[in-house]
Amino acid sequence: MVVFPIIIIVSFFMYFYYKIMILRDRDPLAQEIKNAKARIALGVCISFFGINQYLFYQTRLALFITIVFLFFGVLQGTGGIKRWIHYKGEFQKRATSE
Repeated sequence: MVVFPIIIIVSFFMYFYYKIMILRDRDPLAQEIKNAKARIALGVCISFFGINQYLFYQTRLALFITIVFLFFGVLQGTGGIKRWIHYKGEFQKRATSE
């Protein structure tokens, strides 16, 4: 079960990477794209953290906590994917119009 902690750590660092990259970019549309990618990474981190905790403890309380973490993780991930697709399309429209 080494896979879950690796995914958690990588997605956690990807979240901070994209958040830092937002500060370095001046284009608001590119900032929104990076923010959407950060939300996807945060959703993956939260979801896999919940799954990992349930697999570690395997109690009823851990199951309820895992369900809550999965709910919020999937919510963050799907919201990030929707934003990423939307702003990526807007970025491509702007690139072709210029």
